[in-house]
Parts: sequence; structure tokens; C-alpha cells
Amino acid sequence: MERRALGSLQVSAVGLGCNNFGGRLDESATRAVIDAALDVGVNFFDTADIYGQEQSEVLVGRCLKEKRSEVVIATKFGMPLDDQRFGAKPEYVKSACAASLRRLDTDYLDLYQLHYPDETVPIEETLGALHELIEAGYVREIGCSNLSVEQLRAAKKAAGVKPAFVSVQNQYSLLAREPEADGVLGACAELGLGFLPFYPLANGLLTGKVRPGEPLPEGTRLANMPVERQAHWRSEEMLTRVGRLLDYAKSIDTPLLTLAFSWLLSHPEVSSVIAGATKPEQIRANAAAATTLGAEVRTRLDALTN
Repeated sequence: MERRALGSLQVSAVGLGCNNFGGRLDESATRAVIDAALDVGVNFFDTADIYGQEQSEVLVGRCLKEKRSEVVIATKFGMPLDDQRFGAKPEYVKSACAASLRRLDTDYLDLYQLHYPDETVPIEETLGALHELIEAGYVREIGCSNLSVEQLRAAKKAAGVKPAFVSVQNQYSLLAREPEADGVLGACAELGLGFLPFYPLANGLLTGKVRPGEPLPEGTRLANMPVERQAHWRSEEMLTRVGRLLDYAKSIDTPLLTLAFSWLLSHPEVSSVIAGATKPEQIRANAAAATTLGAEVRTRLDALTN
């Protein structure tokens, strides 16, 4: 599989989101998905302390223990684990990192990411703690998630001559084009950031399994979502766009999944497309979906979804 630069790291163009591990999937099912990912050339595994109520990191660590030097493990901190463990204060950053290292059973993290901005803490203080972790050898690169252009620029300025964020992980897909409108995608080139889109399949709408006017397939992410959260994704406008994409995919004899992944990868700012999987066949399909799209196809996809 193609490798792309993410700071000093080389990551597979398709990564594996690990949010299902420790929650929807037990250790056996997690190992089956991770083994399948390794088999198809995936080396980038993205987890977070909050996933699976802290168990995702535990399972990822166990399943990748024998392959540690061959893989890139990314995790995140900052979202509330309980009433005491949350945020981006320096002491918490360091204690959260130590806890993630223990759960992952590793000596270092390849990419450590601020999961959500903490406006109660100056970014200089958070970066100071992250720099200490880098200097101590616990972290190789640092990144962030859910930051705005203004926050990204402030972080870059605050880093000065010391290591800055090498990545930003925000929502982006054919059905969620906000990073283009809000300037985050453009800022990646300006600031030297790799973009990591989450929800690249729009909660399953871009897998080709969800069709307008038909019931949601049982067991899918969207079907398991609370009704109030389904509302946005099942709106008439969203399903109309899905219908247009399905018709176009059929007309060019290309799976919608392929269009979804490859359209994202056609953007030079994108370092890796991270998607979750609950079955080995899903990660194999995701890996196979990464290909090169012609300019005409990309233009048509833009027109259908803007």
C-alpha cells in the first residue's frame, strides 16, 4: 500500500480507526480486524484513550505487541474520561500520556493528538507539556483534532522553533465538505500539516450499503446510532445526495466506496484516510478502495456534492 508522509512518520494511505475496539468488538474480533489490516499493508492505527472506555488502547497494544516497530500508533487525549480526567492542562497531558503508554504496553507513541481544543488552557502551556514528552522520548510527533484555522495558526506560532503539530484530524468526506469552506484544508499546506479525515464514509452513507427509501441495514454504524443523531444523516437533503452518488457510481461501474476513499486521497493535504471496521472483510474492502481517480471523475464528484 502507498505510504504518505506525516511529519517524520510514513503512514499507509488507508489507516484503521480503532473506535470499535473494546466496545462493539471484543479481543478476538479486534485481533481479526487488526490482522486483516496488517495483511493488506495498513500500518497506521488510530485510537484514543476514550475509545471503548479505555479498552481500545489495551486491545490495540496487545494485538500489535509483536509488530510494534513496524506500525504507527496514534492516540489522543483531552476528551472527558470522568470528572477528573479531561482537558489540556500540562500536568494532565503528561499523566494522560503515561496512562496511554501503560494501556498500549509500549515505550513510545508515534503520534499523540489533542482530541479537542481546551479553551481554558493557553495552547503554549499544552505544547510545553507535549514538548517535554517529546524530549523524554515518550512521543515522536504531536497532532490535534477538531481545531479551527485560527487555533491551528495560534498553535504554530506558539510552538516557535520547537516541534509543532504535524497533523489535524477533522471530519471530511464527500458529504461533509466543511474543511474546504472553513479553510482548514488550505491551512494544512500553509502550516505543513497532514490532514487526517475522520468519518470518511459519512457514518456509512458512502459504503454503498445505505440506499434512499430503504431501511438501514441492521448492525451498521448508522442503524446503531441514537435516533436523534441519525436525523442529520438521514435527512432528505443528505439521502438525495447519496442517491446522486450511487447513480453516478453505477454509471461509471465503480463502487461508491472506491469513490469515497479515492476522492479524499486525491487531495495532496490528506496523509491517510482513517476508517473503522468491525469485520476483516471491511478493512480489506477499505484498502482495496484506494486508487487514483481521473480529473473528470473528481470534477463530477465535486459537482454532485457541493
